[in-house]
Amino acid sequence: MGINFDDIKKKAQDALSKNSGKVEQGLDKASGFAKSKFGDKADKIDNVTQKAKDTLHKQTGEQGDQGGDQDGGQGGQRPGPSGPTGQ
Repeated sequence: MGINFDDIKKKAQDALSKNSGKVEQGLDKASGFAKSKFGDKADKIDNVTQKAKDTLHKQTGEQGDQGGDQDGGQGGQRPGPSGPTGQ
C-alpha cells in the first residue's frame, strides 16, 4: 500500500489544467507584491515569473505563447501581449 506518485502527478496536472488562468493570476499577483518589496530586483522577478508561467503551460499541455519569449524569459522586462497585470 505505497504512494502512487503517478496518480498524484496526474491529479495535479488535471487541477492545473482546469485552473491555469487562476494560477497565472496568482503568479502575477505574487510578482507584483515581490516587486513592491524588492523593486531593485524587478528584472529577476519578471524573469522567474515568466519561467514559472512557461513551466505551467508545459505541464498543462498549453502553448505558453502568452508571456513572450520561447528562450526561457531571457528577454528581460519586455511584457508579452497580455502585459503585466496590476500595474
